[in-house]
Formats: sequence, C-alpha cells, structure tokens
Amino acid sequence: MSLFLLLILVALVLGIIGFTAHGLFYLLVIGAAVLLADLFYAGFRLRHAGRRRIVR
Repeated sequence: MSLFLLLILVALVLGIIGFTAHGLFYLLVIGAAVLLADLFYAGFRLRHAGRRRIVR
C-alpha cells in the first residue's frame, strides 16, 4: 500500500511540475505514465489478493 501511495505522489509532483514549468511537458507525460502504471499495479494486486491458497 505504501508503494501505491508513493507512486501516486510521484505522479502528482511530476504532473504539476510538467504542467507549470515552461518546456517541461515531458514531465507531465511521464507523470501520467507513472499514474497509469500505478493503477494497473493496484488493479493487479486487488484482483489476485483473494486467490491465495492455504497449504496444509
């Protein structure tokens, strides 16, 4: 969960810097890519969280 929140924070910071700074649009694109990767990661973790097997 902390990795998810850290990546959300990084995406926000990169997006804000990329949006406000002149000539740093690529940071906005990188921030959006990090956000998408983080959402896919969270979706993967939530989907597979209930499928853990109990070994006896």
